[in-house]
Amino acid sequence: MTRQLLLTRSIKSILMAGTGSAILFGAPAFAQDVEVQGVQTTNESTTSEVKTERTERIQVTGSRLRTDSFANEIPTDIISIDEADKQGITSIGELLRTSTAAAGSSQITSAFATGFVINGGAGAETISLRGLGANRTLVLLNGRRAGPAGTRGAVSSFDMNALPISAIERVEVLKDGASSLYGSDAVAGVINIITKTDDSKNISVDFSQPFDSGGERRRINASWGETFGKGNVRVVADYNVSKEVLRGDRDFYACSERILYNQDGTRGDPIDPKTGSYHCNDTGYGLWAYNAGAGNVPGGAKVFYDYDGWLANNGYDSLNDTWSAAGDLRGPDGWYIGAYDRETDVLWDKNSPLRDRETMLPKTETLSFFVSGDYALTDTISAYGELLHSSRETTTQGYRQFWTADVGAVDASLLGFEGDALFMPVALTDHYGADVEVDYTRFVAGVEGSIGFWDWDVSYQNSYNKGTYGNKVIYRDAMLMAQDHLVSGTSCNGEVTEFSGRTCVDVNFADPQQIAGNTPEHVRNFLFGEEVGETIYKQQTFEAYITGDAYELPAGAVAVAVGLSYQRDEIDDTPGEASATGNSWGLSSASRTAGAQNSKAVFGEVRVPLLADKAFAQQLDVTGSARWTDVSTYGSDSTFKLALNWQINDQWRVRASRGTSFRSPALFELYLAGQTGFPSQRSVDPCYDYGAEYEAGNVTDRVYANCQAAGVPLDYTGAGTSSVNEVTSGGGDTLKAETSVAENIGLIWTSPEGTFAASIDYYNVTIDGEVAKLRAADIVGSCYRSADFPNDPLCSLFTRNNGTNGDWGIDVVNAGYVNVAQQEAKGVDINFTYQDDFDFGSLRVSLEHTNQIARDYQLFADSEVRHYIGEIGDPKHVGQLFTTFSRDDWSITWTMRYVDSVNNYDYFHDGSNEVGYRGETYQFVNDAPTTVYHTLSGNFELMDGVDVTVGIANLFDKEPPRVSTNADGVNFTGNAVIASQYDHLGRRAFANLSYNF
Repeated sequence: MTRQLLLTRSIKSILMAGTGSAILFGAPAFAQDVEVQGVQTTNESTTSEVKTERTERIQVTGSRLRTDSFANEIPTDIISIDEADKQGITSIGELLRTSTAAAGSSQITSAFATGFVINGGAGAETISLRGLGANRTLVLLNGRRAGPAGTRGAVSSFDMNALPISAIERVEVLKDGASSLYGSDAVAGVINIITKTDDSKNISVDFSQPFDSGGERRRINASWGETFGKGNVRVVADYNVSKEVLRGDRDFYACSERILYNQDGTRGDPIDPKTGSYHCNDTGYGLWAYNAGAGNVPGGAKVFYDYDGWLANNGYDSLNDTWSAAGDLRGPDGWYIGAYDRETDVLWDKNSPLRDRETMLPKTETLSFFVSGDYALTDTISAYGELLHSSRETTTQGYRQFWTADVGAVDASLLGFEGDALFMPVALTDHYGADVEVDYTRFVAGVEGSIGFWDWDVSYQNSYNKGTYGNKVIYRDAMLMAQDHLVSGTSCNGEVTEFSGRTCVDVNFADPQQIAGNTPEHVRNFLFGEEVGETIYKQQTFEAYITGDAYELPAGAVAVAVGLSYQRDEIDDTPGEASATGNSWGLSSASRTAGAQNSKAVFGEVRVPLLADKAFAQQLDVTGSARWTDVSTYGSDSTFKLALNWQINDQWRVRASRGTSFRSPALFELYLAGQTGFPSQRSVDPCYDYGAEYEAGNVTDRVYANCQAAGVPLDYTGAGTSSVNEVTSGGGDTLKAETSVAENIGLIWTSPEGTFAASIDYYNVTIDGEVAKLRAADIVGSCYRSADFPNDPLCSLFTRNNGTNGDWGIDVVNAGYVNVAQQEAKGVDINFTYQDDFDFGSLRVSLEHTNQIARDYQLFADSEVRHYIGEIGDPKHVGQLFTTFSRDDWSITWTMRYVDSVNNYDYFHDGSNEVGYRGETYQFVNDAPTTVYHTLSGNFELMDGVDVTVGIANLFDKEPPRVSTNADGVNFTGNAVIASQYDHLGRRAFANLSYNF
């Protein structure tokens, strides 16, 4: 019985995520080879024999096509860790992004560490199936929940960095809604990570070395497993470090070019006379000039310093050379004026040396320990446990602008110039970045056993996340004090700032060195500082269930499972002092986010065999499941699922399912406290230059009329206006749970000889009342599109400035989490596998392809439906092809991963790819071509017990696609698209050396 318990536990952990316990224990047996606990067995039992030999029945775990989904009741990807080794992958997050269910949408990766505020904080890596969001994808570890990890107030998902890949045997991706089985948040699917349980012992070393500098990865781990008479134990220690990739390390991150094309296809960018190349159009710095009567200040002009003397040495007129009359602008030597037409745009040098020091991929260092084991207490009762601890450190470095936004443009005379003009001094600083430390601990203890042919399991899971995040900040009170002295023309006199406690110093906002980013030390000490925030997230889960055969029908046994669960989640995020007091200039501020919720559930599942051994019905089973859940912050709800598994004959099978799900709002969606962001006026305000936009056909009659009714001038272009103050808060009691329906139908074929197999599955997931963050652009745009302007409720959520000093900009927008109308995702998954043995070796070919038919999003019931598929980050087609040839003790693997062509032209002028620049029309780039990545690797046994894998990833050094600087709806740095489908390391060699003892 001890061996029976160990065997049962091993196979149950393999299958729990794929089908549910009741399905498994009632599944029919087929002749196949199955490897369990390292022992190869052959199952040739008939159905009647299975009834009396329980351990044989539950061995029905797969087919000859071991890593594919053809034998599962519902669509499931089974990803072997061998696939990671053959592709040089050293993290579970990177491995999961190869699944086509995840590859169809851009995932949160470490590439979003700089310049993006993401759920989970800098360095977090999460997985979103079907593009429906990481908080709608449930992550299990050996069939039990893995609690959230990360930093900041929006922690809600498991951080894939926490678990070492060396502890994992495989990952099962259930591509179907499963709330009735696993509870809330299993909306898009379930990822079940299965850890090793055998008695292997090894030490391995991995390295990945890009051909360009930066991004080197090193990993060393030791794994020890032991199976003994009454149980087994496994201990894993893993150290993984990824070095930083700076922007200067890759040519495709170079200074942004406009990337404009003439009608004949030639480049239309202006040429920089200093370099002879296309002009750099990156982050600007200098003096933004506004004419107040000066005759030498054209509209839109910038005044910039000649840092290296190139302009002076090549005969260009300085600012003072343009002075000709009283009131004209003039000032200290070395300043030039330009950026007001095509000829002078190229004189403004935006090629800051700070750019090259910006983090693109952060340095991440992770140390992890994992211990698991079980022990037979009696012949029918076994205890088991798991302990995971992970410590991660992530460091990022960036740069940013800072300017006199609080007082606006100031008289040029206050900055040491003369003339009738105003200046907005804009400086750069490298005082921008974060240091993140995340400690995550998860403990599981449980007891399982059997009573006759019934199995029971009781478990307790406790995860504890503690994260600290240090941010470099510019003190708002110091900036205000410095600007007040500027506009009043006074000098500091020992004042001390209100919150930061800094002693005031005089700040020369027109100092050329400060503007370029070389801030004087005394000014740095006054304006700049650091803060540290802390995030605690706790999750506890208790679950118990029993499963077995209820009674016999002619077609087989009716299997039943019933159980209950209790879960408690708590979050407590305390931001740094500057953020908490609103004293972080130009960055998000936040109050403490704290809250808790309890969830109780009872669930049941039944599988009924309807037919067996009939014509066109070798086996026909129907499975139903239901779950009742009560959430303290929401209330109660029920979910259901019905699944059909129709084995027509030995070659053909049909599977289908329809299930409902609901997801109660996450803690941060309920309790997020007043985070402040600063989007640009142009991205928020539909009245921005609406007169010209109306003439161009880009503004509707209704928006035009409403902007006029608000008093906004036709030619308002945001001059002298600071960013929008966007305040985002949790939805609290106004939020309701979102509900969804998931449907799947699939056809599976296996060749008679078992060498070919194929499947095609259609999926459709519809979410109603989805909880989403209402952005400033959503609120303001919907208000001005409303027929009930200005009485529409959304119009009360923001304020607009009254036009003083020409400032008509949006002031404050109160955004937050709301229930939106609907989101829908549908598509087709196609899998094909061929495997055969020959005299000269073995060949295996596997193709996984997903065709995303639609993913549509509707903000409100009367809003226009937004179509994502086909846009950058959301390709219509994604897939990967694996080909492995093996012979004796060596093998060669070729992997191809492909991403369909995409474009974002619908964001701009109704699909046009034309844009105006300085009075001329050009074509711009906001698309990406079909992209294919190749990886070649080989594996061989170097000597007894020593395995070696070597390879090259991104074999042809494919760079990420490039877009123009005016591209909309896409994240990019330089001109390189930032989306998880594209490789940002370049060609790299990798190797793994493993010693098994």
